[in-house]
Amino acid sequence: MMYLAMIEELLFWGGLAVFLVSLALYAGRTKDFKSVLMFWQPNIEFNVVEFKVNRAGLSMMIVAVVLRLYAYFMS
Repeated sequence: MMYLAMIEELLFWGGLAVFLVSLALYAGRTKDFKSVLMFWQPNIEFNVVEFKVNRAGLSMMIVAVVLRLYAYFMS
């Protein structure tokens, strides 16, 4: 189970870093920093690469949460 905790932590922080990279790519392309700061509003229009990077980061974080739940309920 120890390796699951390490993988979960790596996935979460790695996913967060990938997610932030997607926001940085968008901000660098559009110079629209207000939309990045107010990320809960649906104003961001990603291009294809930014969208895929964003979803990869979110997916990594979701897998990390699922691993955390699995480790919690199976121990």
